[in-house]
Amino acid sequence: MVVLQLSGPAPVNLQAKFSILELAHGSRKHLTTLSSFSLPSLFISNSQQPRHPISSFPPVNESVAAIVFGDGSESRLYPLTKRRSEGAIPIGAKYRIVDAVISNCINSNINKIYALTQYNSTSLNSHLSRAYTGLGLGKDGFVEVIAAYQSLEDQGWFQGTADAIRRCLWVLEEYQVSEFLVLPGHHLYRMDYQKLVDAHRRSQADITIAALNSTRDQDPGFGTLKVNSLNEVAEFHVKSEREPMIVPSVQGVQASNDNSYRKLSSMGIYLVNRDVMTKLLNEYFPQANEFGTEVIPGAISTGMKVQAYAFDGYWEDMRSIAAFYEANMECIKGLNMGYNFYDKDAPLYTTPRYLPPTTITGAVITDSVVGDGCILNRCKIKGTVVGMRTTIGEKAIIEDSVIMGSDIYQVRVVFLFL
Repeated sequence: MVVLQLSGPAPVNLQAKFSILELAHGSRKHLTTLSSFSLPSLFISNSQQPRHPISSFPPVNESVAAIVFGDGSESRLYPLTKRRSEGAIPIGAKYRIVDAVISNCINSNINKIYALTQYNSTSLNSHLSRAYTGLGLGKDGFVEVIAAYQSLEDQGWFQGTADAIRRCLWVLEEYQVSEFLVLPGHHLYRMDYQKLVDAHRRSQADITIAALNSTRDQDPGFGTLKVNSLNEVAEFHVKSEREPMIVPSVQGVQASNDNSYRKLSSMGIYLVNRDVMTKLLNEYFPQANEFGTEVIPGAISTGMKVQAYAFDGYWEDMRSIAAFYEANMECIKGLNMGYNFYDKDAPLYTTPRYLPPTTITGAVITDSVVGDGCILNRCKIKGTVVGMRTTIGEKAIIEDSVIMGSDIYQVRVVFLFL
């Protein structure tokens, strides 16, 4: 039984309409959108599904599924995204950006991973299918690509992250997991998701948002959380390119200007209970397209329990060419690197390419990283990341650069050097 409780006087035109919809996958109760989005502290609970203690949950490899997005068409990394999505961009001489996110899942023992792709997805789809097939993710483990599709019910493409999850729920709900972990596929960071899951379950939250301790109000697209001493989210602000959108405070967690509240920056990482995900997308906000800017603010405004999980490690979301360059430079910082590409306890997985060793003939190389299968002939390289299959000829001088690498060799030049 779903209980709705209004803590204040409702608007005159506020109406809740209930109907039974016969869906392709069975009968479900459907709550249509309320006529006014500015609700007076709406509290929603499910009396038939009491919260479970953390000890009653199975391990994360059985109870959590990850949803990774290849990212959309609005990219600040153009022209790097002219022929591929952000997640498929090479980084660190041999990896793709999405490898950092997938590797976080594997190293956190989350082995049910769905990759939802659409924009310029050929390169990303190919990489994911080759890199993680047969990796040894366990009996029920997988990395499954779900490309955008058209059906008799939906003739258009995915209209956003929320729309993509909604249309793929029939696949995502195949396994009886307890939570869905929603992840952008173009961020560079290391996180143990098991700690996030444990914090979520201890707080008995409906949704947990991973957030940075430092605020980034100056950057459009970042959500800013206002949390209390218990990390309960009191307010959620989303700053767009044009103007800020402010979501009302949550019932029982009233915001304040005193020092007991602090601001965090959303990382776009959300852990959502399975039943909550279904209700949000199919019942409460069936027209919402974006998860971060529509569904999450809507969930907060209705009084769902939303927690923040503070993260204080290295994190880069690649919002500019300059940010992408600096992320690559982490490879050559040695002991000062913010992102560790060389962590033996949490390896960074990628496609095995079986390339020959790099050939170096009379070259001078300092403070650089060189990928496999390169041919460097009497050149000077300093402070540079050199991608796979790169050929650099005589007298070339390259400093403080990122060379993306190549998918194939330039055969004539290779034979000339050899």
